[in-house]
Amino acid sequence: MRLLDTDVLVDMRRGFVPAVHWYDSLTEQPGVPGFVAMELLVGCRDKIDQAKLQIFLTELPIFWLSEANCQRGLEYLRDYRLSHNLGVIDALIAATALGLGATLCTFNTKHFFAVPGLVTEQPYERG
Repeated sequence: MRLLDTDVLVDMRRGFVPAVHWYDSLTEQPGVPGFVAMELLVGCRDKIDQAKLQIFLTELPIFWLSEANCQRGLEYLRDYRLSHNLGVIDALIAATALGLGATLCTFNTKHFFAVPGLVTEQPYERG
């Protein structure tokens, strides 16, 4: 299973050709961590953009953390905030991916590489 991080979904929404081609080539539908959907909502410029985002997100399953995985996210934040600048949302996204045994598709490897066991993938070339 693959989960899509915010940067990948932003590329898709903007119609970035490599992102769209990569997504179209998938044989299994990826999911979205709930916190990524929330980040995308925060990035909306107006109600029209928000409505378009809601339509976009209806095609993708959204996954949320269990209580145990929330605890795991807290531990990641405690362990990697100071050493690797891991943020709250990224800790929760990592915990979501690990809790599901999923690969996180992201270009934000700077923060995520510190999380033990987290598998990340840069899904296409950004040029």
